[in-house]
Amino acid sequence: MRTNRIRTTALAATALAAALSLTACGGEDKAMGTKPAGSAETATPAATSTDGKAQSDAPEAGAPETQTVPAEGKHAGGNGRKPETAPNPEAAASIPTCTPKNSTIKVSKVSRPINHLLLTVTNTGSTDCATYHAPFLRFDGAQAVYPILDDSKPQAVVVVSPGEKAYAGVALLGEPGEDAPVKSDNLGVIMVDKNNKAKGEATLKLPAETYTDSRGFVTFWQSDVENALMF
Repeated sequence: MRTNRIRTTALAATALAAALSLTACGGEDKAMGTKPAGSAETATPAATSTDGKAQSDAPEAGAPETQTVPAEGKHAGGNGRKPETAPNPEAAASIPTCTPKNSTIKVSKVSRPINHLLLTVTNTGSTDCATYHAPFLRFDGAQAVYPILDDSKPQAVVVVSPGEKAYAGVALLGEPGEDAPVKSDNLGVIMVDKNNKAKGEATLKLPAETYTDSRGFVTFWQSDVENALMF
């Protein structure tokens, strides 16, 4: 599993700094209780790659500590269907991005695989939204973007209907002894649009005793829990 190619980018720190400097979305995010990531129009790193209030249906170990982001629009409720996938990025180009404005984000601890978290985005709006690429993560305000697992890229963009969900897996630790794990309390989740530009950040409370190291990664958004946690 650790042989999967993890995409890290030399531009990660620059990209995150650019995303954090944006101001266009700042007012909206602050009003919603989220930590602003900046304007929707500032470019994030081209080398990295992909937008969160319902309970995750992933297996959880105990009651995880989470914080969800208030969203605009009425919750439509689930209908038992999995999120749809657009056949190609061009087909999803006209679909709005899932962001903290139309969705909620939850972080959960899972029992298996070990040392993994699950991110769940729930569409709380009245129209479809798309989870493009992978989320940009930063633990406790880190200035570097958390590595993205390029091998987890799905064949199609995941389009989320009202009340439905999309998922991303987060591996926290690499092989033992590679470097010392660091404890983290909060997680910033930056959603991006089809052009890999920041569209808003949610700040979540991490489950207790969450540790990360430099060998962890986050996956692209997936249509089901199994795909998100298979890496």
